[in-house]
Amino acid sequence: MASMRKVIEMNFDANAGLASSTDKPSASEDEKIQNPNTDPATADVDKLDQEKKLKEQRQKELSAPKVKELKEEALRFIDQWRTKVIERIGSIVNSKEEASSQLETAPAKELVGHGAADKKVDPVSSEPEAEDTILKEIFPPIDTPLASLAEPTRMLILHSSLLLLLSLEHYIAPSRVLLLYLTSSLRLPLSVLAADEEKIAKGLLEAAKHMSGDAEAQKKAEENKNSRKWKVGLASVAGAALIGVTGGLAAPLVAAGVGSVMGGLGLGATAAAGYLGAVAGSTVIVGGLFGAYGGKMTGEMMDAYAKEVSDFAFLPAKEKPDPLSSQNKDSKATSHGKGTKDPAIDDASARRLRVTIGISGWLTDPQDVTSPWHVLGSNAEVFALRYELEALMNLGNSMQAMVSSAAWGYAKSEMIKQTIFAELSAALWPLALLKISRVVDNPFSIAKSRSDKAGELLADALINKAQGERPVTLIGYSLGARVIYSCLMSLAKRKAFGLVENAVLIGAPCPSTTGDWRVMRSVVASRLVNVYSGNDYILGFLYRTSSIQYGVAGLQKIDGLPDVMNVDVSETVSGHLRYRYLVGSILKTIGFEDVDLKAVEREAEKLKKMDEEEEMKTYAEKAKAQGKSIVTGADGKMLFDKDGRPLMEKVWKG
Repeated sequence: MASMRKVIEMNFDANAGLASSTDKPSASEDEKIQNPNTDPATADVDKLDQEKKLKEQRQKELSAPKVKELKEEALRFIDQWRTKVIERIGSIVNSKEEASSQLETAPAKELVGHGAADKKVDPVSSEPEAEDTILKEIFPPIDTPLASLAEPTRMLILHSSLLLLLSLEHYIAPSRVLLLYLTSSLRLPLSVLAADEEKIAKGLLEAAKHMSGDAEAQKKAEENKNSRKWKVGLASVAGAALIGVTGGLAAPLVAAGVGSVMGGLGLGATAAAGYLGAVAGSTVIVGGLFGAYGGKMTGEMMDAYAKEVSDFAFLPAKEKPDPLSSQNKDSKATSHGKGTKDPAIDDASARRLRVTIGISGWLTDPQDVTSPWHVLGSNAEVFALRYELEALMNLGNSMQAMVSSAAWGYAKSEMIKQTIFAELSAALWPLALLKISRVVDNPFSIAKSRSDKAGELLADALINKAQGERPVTLIGYSLGARVIYSCLMSLAKRKAFGLVENAVLIGAPCPSTTGDWRVMRSVVASRLVNVYSGNDYILGFLYRTSSIQYGVAGLQKIDGLPDVMNVDVSETVSGHLRYRYLVGSILKTIGFEDVDLKAVEREAEKLKKMDEEEEMKTYAEKAKAQGKSIVTGADGKMLFDKDGRPLMEKVWKG
């Protein structure tokens, strides 16, 4: 927990990412050169001066009242959460009073926060990073004698800790980060924690089915009816079936496997229920944990959101709902589409203790709202955020039209002679391309503006517990990443900490300034990832009319924040449209913990086919210019000679 606090402190540290020789604010140039850690023969005084100016700039930024307030609130939140956790664990191990005393007298340790090394990867050909390797890198193991215990005992410790954290009546992002540290320190694979979360989620909901009586449920429903809060239940999450209260859940919990681990070790019914506290005695709390309340209000709430952003809804990504279904004006919108029966609603086995929301950034087909997110595994409940279908369809079709034009083909051959930033800063875009810019400029401007609004509404939904009391992971590409940017900035503005566990922004059309990403980092408990490509000419062209003086995150790394992971995919991503098929490959390559490898392979095949079709089109145009045509085989694919050149034949005109 001290490491988690350290992460927040580092996020607001002006020295973060700078050379150690600049740490002394009063160090002169001579002192820097005389520094024992600096080689006088190779000392780069100009670089040190540059870093000194950068540090002064950061100090000025960090001294702003809003930034100082954000830091204070973030530290206050983590300290309050830490106190509750230690007192709860202490009440089981010792006593609440003794736990409070230990908290005050515990010696401080010199710790480093969890970090994330920058990476340059090729998502298509790179080998995936092992989940457990990444776990130890980001959450370094803390030395403990518990690591030497037998594996079943270590698993029971992790299991018990999860029950105790749930007894706080929530499972927020810092709680899961704590369990990731514990998993790493106990030398257990990440799969153990994931399986434990799945088992407990199923156990709680299966146990809730044994409950009877609805007096408290009716009271809770009445409270929700009169509440001004928007409780938008993600896919209604089991609806009112979970709501109700009666006696203890101990026996059903144990029957469902809660309280025991592999190897026969277990806590027993009484201990398991005791560790869970009030959670084991009320399905109202269980329902709140999984976001059940407000399920009947979903239609009304979707209408309220849709007044500001059309089509706003959460769709279960593992199903195949019709994203257009709620546009039927004669029916109420639902969170998963009219007439679509979602078995996940009725099946407790589909519930998880974590939620992942995927956000597509442009569409060429309504199914693109959900289909890119089939690559995500089953360790979390996966939803796709649908919003502004018409605007995103217009953008997707416009981009396809632009890159298919002869002007783009010519312009691209000219652009590769310079860097994207040379094009952006000097406005050196080829004239032929500027002539067709109207095809995409207006659709992009409209979609970007509406993505910002969708991000604010997403933040509102999370603050009002659409996901229940569970940690959320946000993943988006293109304008989907812009939605996440807007969401995180809104959460930080409203001091809403502990909601987001991870955020992955892929090809983001948003600023790359340290200040903005520092704010975003303050509301992300675990990994904040920026995936970028220096060869994404489409993004560069689309963003050229925006505030390019603040940089473009999708084109460059984020500097000055060690706890932001930068992933360079320049070797693979030469065009913005490729991200649609590379989401799973990118997540797999950086060791993301929940990826469906078979689905990733299917997406890779689609991308390969798209590349082959594009290559064939290019060669066909070259052949046509020479009065020839390409030669294809029985399978419709191009044929090549022994030197790898496409075979062509003369076109005879009779």
